[in-house]
Amino acid sequence: MKRILTGILLMSALLLADTLKSFPKSYYQIKDPQKQKQKFVEILYPIIIHEENRIRKERAFVKKFFAKLERGEIVTPAEQARLGALARTYRIKDLYDKEAYLKRIDTIPVSLVLAQASIESNWGRSRFARIANNLFGEWTWGKRGIIPKHRDPGKKHKIRIFDSLEESVASYMRNLNRHWAYQEFREARYAARKAGKPFDGFVAAAYLLHYSELREKYTRMVQKRIASNDFNLYDHRETPAMQHGRETAMLSHRLLNPLRAVASNP
Repeated sequence: MKRILTGILLMSALLLADTLKSFPKSYYQIKDPQKQKQKFVEILYPIIIHEENRIRKERAFVKKFFAKLERGEIVTPAEQARLGALARTYRIKDLYDKEAYLKRIDTIPVSLVLAQASIESNWGRSRFARIANNLFGEWTWGKRGIIPKHRDPGKKHKIRIFDSLEESVASYMRNLNRHWAYQEFREARYAARKAGKPFDGFVAAAYLLHYSELREKYTRMVQKRIASNDFNLYDHRETPAMQHGRETAMLSHRLLNPLRAVASNP
């Protein structure tokens, strides 16, 4: 059943990731909370996978680059330039610190992305999700942004505006992968990778104490959201060749709708 889920949702990724800019009007017309939550996942999952695959390609390049150096081979100017661009993007100070790249250029558990997006955007229904495509409550101090209605006196931050949902997801992933506040998250992920242990969203959430002023209460909130919606199913997906025909049409109700009668749950 996981293969069926992966096939149809990855097909959706090819069709939707480059075209869907915002939640469509039809999304907000869904009256059934459970169906709207299901649609939320259907919309975001392909975008998340699109971004995860981009990160995987960057990580594969880094491994290949340093493997060439370790073999004593000459890297091309284009490869050198690409490494430099990645160093700037991920704020890596030492251009040839392989470990720093591997700690920062890595995927985020899908369940964690879905849980935080659903919390921070109230399942896409928040004002900032609607008018700014901001799914994760990201701030900005630049000129382009929305002033929060209840911003504390003396504060100058704004809610960042994104041109698309994909841009919001990419920014969130980049934030977790490079901001000083999430170093503990990256260290734990790196240690799990080296030890061959899983690093799913439930585990990862414990390392996001700095994401919210609520700290431990927030991490428990994220874990509860993952558990109550079975988002962990998305952390153990396979990546087989695209499925076709009858398999694509036959989608398990439990896996496509991992919200198991949680219309009234958080």
